[in-house]
Amino acid sequence: MPTVIGVKFNGKNKEYFFSCGNFAPKIGESVVLESHFGLELAVVSQEAEMREVSSSGKMLRIATADDAKIATEVEARKTDISQKTAAKIAEHKLEMKLIEIDFIYDSNKIVFYFTADGRVDFRGLVRDLASMFKARIELQQVGVRDEAKMLSGVGMCGEQFCCSRFLTDFHPVSIKMAKEQGISLNPTKISGVCGRLMCCLKYEQDSYSHLIKITPKVGKAVKTPDGFGEVVEAALLRGKVKVRLDKSPDSPPIEYGIADVVLKSEFAKKDDGKAKFDDKKPKDEDKSATDKPEAKRPAGRRPRRGPAPKKDK
Repeated sequence: MPTVIGVKFNGKNKEYFFSCGNFAPKIGESVVLESHFGLELAVVSQEAEMREVSSSGKMLRIATADDAKIATEVEARKTDISQKTAAKIAEHKLEMKLIEIDFIYDSNKIVFYFTADGRVDFRGLVRDLASMFKARIELQQVGVRDEAKMLSGVGMCGEQFCCSRFLTDFHPVSIKMAKEQGISLNPTKISGVCGRLMCCLKYEQDSYSHLIKITPKVGKAVKTPDGFGEVVEAALLRGKVKVRLDKSPDSPPIEYGIADVVLKSEFAKKDDGKAKFDDKKPKDEDKSATDKPEAKRPAGRRPRRGPAPKKDK
């Protein structure tokens, strides 16, 4: 089992694991790693431990003062490179928006992230950028959710975007989740800055799904300690339902805990010696002559086929 450390790149919240050998860096320390991209600088997010995980590469050393100086110089170049790249995009008249730039530690490779409505032919742009910056160029198209994650910002809740703060992956979010949670289906209220359904709709969905299964729905007939009635309102999170009793339909509905009510159909199935709601007496069998079994033919005789033979006069 290999000894690995968890690291994060460029302040991002996704964690990667690298084999660290005999090194034991502390959380928060910068380290130099070797990945399939080349040399990279990262920050330790999890101390060394033996884990059965696939590593993305290996650790070379704990970052020195020279490594920190190189990282600072690379970071300072980002603004200038962004401006020049944006000018080149406009020159090539490409329908794309530059989002972020990633440098490999030794500046031998630069990764550009962009958004676009469709496919973009950026082969000419890549050649110009490679000639301008004297490095290998890679362009990656990302979606609007990734754009929000990279740029970050403040949501309607007043907190920093979840995707840029602690979410490592995006999970599927559907309009059904908003319906089950009783949230207004107004697009402006359930959509994030990215224009997609808010990621936080997923957080409590498992709890709501469980509560929906154990809570009688509105309109269902139930048995309560005070008699039978119909559910007129359900409060999932409080575990309460309001029931209008059959014996007093004009009175205000009474609130019960979900443990105190039983669906009428479920109550009818209980074999407790009492009358059941769905009891049905079996119909008497019709013993008419038409139901009698067909008489058997005598053995050795076959049924006659065709017209009867004529008798000689």
